Amino acid sequence: MSYPHPILAREGWPFLIGGGLAAVAVTALAGWAWASPLWLFFVFCVQFFRDPPRTVPVGENLVIAPADGKVIVVEETDDPWLNRRALKISVFMNVFNVHANRSPLAALVKQRWYNPGKFLNAAVAKASTENERNALWLQTPDGKDITCVQIAGLIARRILCHVDTGHELARGERYGFIRFGSRVDLYLPLGTMPRVTLGEKVSSGSTVLALLA
Repeated sequence: MSYPHPILAREGWPFLIGGGLAAVAVTALAGWAWASPLWLFFVFCVQFFRDPPRTVPVGENLVIAPADGKVIVVEETDDPWLNRRALKISVFMNVFNVHANRSPLAALVKQRWYNPGKFLNAAVAKASTENERNALWLQTPDGKDITCVQIAGLIARRILCHVDTGHELARGERYGFIRFGSRVDLYLPLGTMPRVTLGEKVSSGSTVLALLA
């Protein structure tokens, strides 16, 4: 899916247009003092919905970051979507990170699941199983299975996913967005070699998270 507007995410246009018009109107009618909170909101939205282009690494078996943020989980655990043991890598996004989500590898979307849920702090472990979430089962051309899960957070109230079953994703392709703070979990086949550590900051579409076995 091509995305022709890499500077400001299209998912933020309603907030940017609405906030900007409201700020201009209040400034004209009541002055800067009354309008200052609206201008602060507008500036916040500009930084939150920024969506810069990324240089996608080239190489076999590379798994790249699906989101900007901090690595908060690197562990072997159960994949609740494909009912298997897997290597889990989780990236937590705060409100200052870029929130566009990109495919971690070239793959076919085999299935998509959406589960409504709570809005707990996305940094806590139980957010993976209790929060609102959208999961994609991705299968590489050589048959390796990966689960990529968008998870809403304490403030985030809208998960956006622009692909569905049958869509072929390129590595680094932009496929979704989560508004206002969240996380993304990856469940990778056992034997995958992690290339990141806890606390490391990563960039969507450009940081290599792991090497598939």
